[in-house]
Amino acid sequence: MNKIPPFHVAVPVYDLEESRTFYKEILGCSEGRTSNHWIDFNLYGHQFVVHLKPRPAEKLEHHFNPVDGHDVPVPHYGVVLEWDTWHDLERRIKGHSIKFVIEPYIRFEGLPGEQATMFFLDPSGNALEFKAFKDIGQLFAV
Repeated sequence: MNKIPPFHVAVPVYDLEESRTFYKEILGCSEGRTSNHWIDFNLYGHQFVVHLKPRPAEKLEHHFNPVDGHDVPVPHYGVVLEWDTWHDLERRIKGHSIKFVIEPYIRFEGLPGEQATMFFLDPSGNALEFKAFKDIGQLFAV
């Protein structure tokens, strides 16, 4: 596979310190530039930025779409990891007693695009998905 340039994505959070703890201590991201309104993180080589946003008066509900028998939260963000790195992250998340939106499992088992996947929320309710392929050549399989 060709070298892929890092992506940049920015997501809203309600508390920068709570987010700093989650992304650094639980996900293992290193911190880059910061201000009183945002923090840059290195999320597996990608620029992931959290921006402070006031908490809405009403709780926002996620939309869900069915995928492989599970309700997948929309929107969601994440990274396709190497197989062993995904399993390391799975153990780390379980070790911090993070509640999964979708428990880690093998999606599309025995089919094109078979992948390990898991979904959980950050402290502000942003849905995160991390996945891995034993065969990265299956990333865009149909």
